Amino acid sequence: MLSELEIKNYALIQHLHLHPHNALNVITGETGAGKSIMLGAIGLLMGNRADTKALFNTDEKCVIEGHFDIKNYNLQPNFEHLELDYQEITSLRREISPSGKSRAFVNDTPVNLDVLKEISAKLLDIHSQHDNLQLGNNLYQLTIVDAFAQNIALKNTYFITYQKYTQLQRQLRKRQKEYQDFQKEYDYNHFLHEELQKANLQPKEQEELEQELGRAERAEEIKMRLHRLVGFLSQSEPSVLDEMRGIGNALGHITELSPAYLAIQQRLESCRLELDDITQEAESEADDVEYNPLRTEEIGDRLSLIYNLQKKHNTDTIQGLLDIQENLAEKINKVLNFDDEIEVLKKELEELKNTLFLHAQNLSESRKQAIPHIVESLLMLLRELGMPNASLKIEINEIEFSPEGTDLVNLLFSANKGVAPQEISKVASGGEFSRLMLCIKYILAQKTALPTIIFDEIDTGISGEIALKMGKMFQTMAHHHQIIAISHLHQIAAKGNHHYFVFKDNSTERTFSRIRQLTDQERIQEIAQMISGAFPSESAILSAKELLYS
Repeated sequence: MLSELEIKNYALIQHLHLHPHNALNVITGETGAGKSIMLGAIGLLMGNRADTKALFNTDEKCVIEGHFDIKNYNLQPNFEHLELDYQEITSLRREISPSGKSRAFVNDTPVNLDVLKEISAKLLDIHSQHDNLQLGNNLYQLTIVDAFAQNIALKNTYFITYQKYTQLQRQLRKRQKEYQDFQKEYDYNHFLHEELQKANLQPKEQEELEQELGRAERAEEIKMRLHRLVGFLSQSEPSVLDEMRGIGNALGHITELSPAYLAIQQRLESCRLELDDITQEAESEADDVEYNPLRTEEIGDRLSLIYNLQKKHNTDTIQGLLDIQENLAEKINKVLNFDDEIEVLKKELEELKNTLFLHAQNLSESRKQAIPHIVESLLMLLRELGMPNASLKIEINEIEFSPEGTDLVNLLFSANKGVAPQEISKVASGGEFSRLMLCIKYILAQKTALPTIIFDEIDTGISGEIALKMGKMFQTMAHHHQIIAISHLHQIAAKGNHHYFVFKDNSTERTFSRIRQLTDQERIQEIAQMISGAFPSESAILSAKELLYS
């Protein structure tokens, strides 16, 4: 329940501190004193849109904070789902800066408005005239039926399957679209792939061909330079190798005289052997070099093919072409395999559709079973509230799969004898709307564990005995919920366990809106004034006492 509410710098409220009790809290006050302003502030705690125009002092921030005792409402899973710390006394806070920036907190943890809305919806239910408009909405009517039927588990089971079903539908549509797109490109991709496949490209081929072409184009120059090297080393008179052999032999006569001489002779012999090996390799390379115009042309053609393919596919490497070839092969295979994949998805979708249909049937059956009880309960309550000729009908029509199931609920109502039930917006007056909504809230309150319910002038358009009965309904609801009722009727005000009075303070240069809890004597005076005006008569005071203590 809401154990504490603090409002700072909001509209006419400079600072308001309220400690609502459990059971039935009644709030009264003169028109324009700030009752609806207080409700607007609570609306900010529920994630409503913030506006800097609502700041009392535009130079200071606005702060709305509520503390809720939730230890008996099993809300831990909701906090865990939203990754929030659970506390038995949970605080919601909303701050609006003069610049217009809005911040929200749950137990001092910053949250976005979606999270604030989700948490506050578990703590508070505000019923205002706006709900009367909602009552004509088919989705809202369906929510009423589900709440009465206590369909949370069935709805969750259905919705999880519905999400899987719609996800699989999207996947199938995506595959079918891809299939159409790939089909359009299939012939071209197949042509490109065949062209690359026919080229039979090898990873290091380009580098090897470019080197071979370079050798073929300069064959004569290579032969000439290699032959010059061979001639210099072994064919000149005297040749370098012969001279080195002779000098080595000459050094052999003195090697026994010093290790240094032996080392020189050995190093010279090593150089001679290396030069001899170079000579033989140069001769072999020179013999291998041959100018072959046909081979040169063949290499040129092959490289031209590679260069053209690289230009065509916007790459400069053989590996790039091989990667493109592999990618094209995958696209071609996808087209070839799409039929099988689409058929598998269709089969899965059909099986999931059958499962979803069963869950929808279970949900629909639960709703249909609940409807007679809802109608009976509402008609009984409406008779107590002075509508003995009211008639009510709840129709269920089958629709396509939706997030809520396959049911379209339509609530038809008539307040008058001999008038067939019709859509609510066509047949109900303001007072009739209010009574019908109270009856709905009354029966739903028995089915939910919502901590706090706030009624904002739901008594519009009623009076007399009906108002007394409405007050008694508030009292009954207050056995299981904290009820806060903003009212202008003395009959309802007298039924409150605790009575708060909202008033304007004009004691300074600027008007303030304030609230205070009334004492027993003050309650008598306030209710008497609600009966007969600012200067209540003795009979009005007696009537007030009778209402309070009867």
